[in-house]
Amino acid sequence: MLVQIEFEKQPLLFEQPIDLIVARQGHELPACFAQMELSLASGYYLAGFLSYEAGYGFEEKLATENKSSFPLLQMGIFKEPRRLAMPTGRQVAGSFNKVTNKKTNITQEKYFANIRKIREYLEAGDTYEITYCLKFLFDFAGSPYNFYRQLYSTQPVPYPAYIKGDDYFMLSLSPELFMKKQGTFLTTKPMKGTWPRGKNLWEDMWAGRKLHFDGKNRAENLMITDLLRNDLGRIGGRVKVPKLFEVARYNTLYQMTSTVTANIQKDLPLYDLFKALHPSGSVTGAPKIRSMEIIRELEPEPRHIYTGAIGYITPERDLMFNVPIRTILLEGTHGEMGVGGGIVWDSTPVGEWEECLWKAGFLG
Repeated sequence: MLVQIEFEKQPLLFEQPIDLIVARQGHELPACFAQMELSLASGYYLAGFLSYEAGYGFEEKLATENKSSFPLLQMGIFKEPRRLAMPTGRQVAGSFNKVTNKKTNITQEKYFANIRKIREYLEAGDTYEITYCLKFLFDFAGSPYNFYRQLYSTQPVPYPAYIKGDDYFMLSLSPELFMKKQGTFLTTKPMKGTWPRGKNLWEDMWAGRKLHFDGKNRAENLMITDLLRNDLGRIGGRVKVPKLFEVARYNTLYQMTSTVTANIQKDLPLYDLFKALHPSGSVTGAPKIRSMEIIRELEPEPRHIYTGAIGYITPERDLMFNVPIRTILLEGTHGEMGVGGGIVWDSTPVGEWEECLWKAGFLG
């Protein structure tokens, strides 16, 4: 297992693990976290991922057998990582990478029907918002690492990561921070709200302002920010929202984030931390547990790494994880990438479908 984390332009390379900690069923998670605690206490680093479906294992009400071979959790135990220089686009010059046969894992007709079903749940009061996702499936030829570098060089993001496993590659071009812990200070940055870039300078300038003041996108963002405030309140105090409705510009779209912080115990057990926060409320909806039940009912297959968590933990118990959106999973010549959006009462099937297409635009 090789893990390259490039969060906030500070690349770290974790390679040649001493051992791997792997959970394939939800009931294995407590023992895996206990092993993670022992590794940190022995002075080692941890780096790897949790799948979205690991979240079912943290809640007794959601517990179910994992029928997929994809791990719920995989963490490598490493000595101190190598600190790297930030790569440049020149390193991918001349590389050949090809994406072909791109298609969705669900028909547009079925997608529209599911959006209408979610609106029924909203009308009944079961939920206030659902983050509903589909996948783009494709064939890939080329070098996974060069493809990762190529995507990053044309569309920089603040929380990219690359993982090479025994039989898979993860190429995460994520703009979203899941959580960052420094000592007793914990930061989360839920991302909710999307708008396409303008076709010229004037349109583009107004596109960012339109997102910032758009009522539907603000409503989505505020609901998830409140959910994160509640989640952080379960494990800490002094919960604050220092930034609300920030708009970030990326190559193909604008996205809105807010910032939620809290103070927690420095030695808070990792299991308690992830149980309270994973998966991020930005990728479930609100209320979280009922939203996850509806997601499992309507989405045709597991999300796997998409909307899970990728990151690392230091022996001092500091950590940083992204939310793996804009993240590609390659297994052999097969590739998949999830996309989705928050569904609220004002959402329309056509509008949400178009948003998925915007978000998948960076794939090419």
